[in-house]
Amino acid sequence: MPSGGKRVGAGRPVGTGKYEGNTKTIRVPLGIMESIQYCIEKKGVLEKEYPLFLNKVQAGFPSPADDHVDKMISLDRHLVKNPNSTFFLKVTGDSMVEAAILPGDLMIVDRSIPAVHGKIVIASINDELTVKRLYQKNGQIKLIPENKNYAPIIIENEAELKIWGVVTNVIHQV
Repeated sequence: MPSGGKRVGAGRPVGTGKYEGNTKTIRVPLGIMESIQYCIEKKGVLEKEYPLFLNKVQAGFPSPADDHVDKMISLDRHLVKNPNSTFFLKVTGDSMVEAAILPGDLMIVDRSIPAVHGKIVIASINDELTVKRLYQKNGQIKLIPENKNYAPIIIENEAELKIWGVVTNVIHQV
């Protein structure tokens, strides 16, 4: 019996594996393996990495700093954990200013995270979108603003509430 080489009927049937369709074995440097694996999982989405400095920045009195780069960081990997269920929304209004969500901010929202009590969510009430903190206790549901000038929205039986996702990060300009 010959050894090695291609054998008829050997291997996994096409389209049944993790990556769907045909695959090919390749050799890659171990130093870039993590980036390649990430790219495969994101189905070809390439990312840009930025330097992450080892030192932290004082918000009080200045401290001497060096410019030692600890590692490179990808904002995709850092801010978007589930790309297939993540979307972005721009904020209008000031009902969440005490949660540091300001007009003009960009919210990163993940649909795969469970909307539970205390999470900040994007909700649709009778087809109108809002961002609020979810309150769910003792069978009562409220959407709580983070601004003392606004009252909570109490969800009654006739209201049509849909949770679009949980806010995971907020990006705002300074």
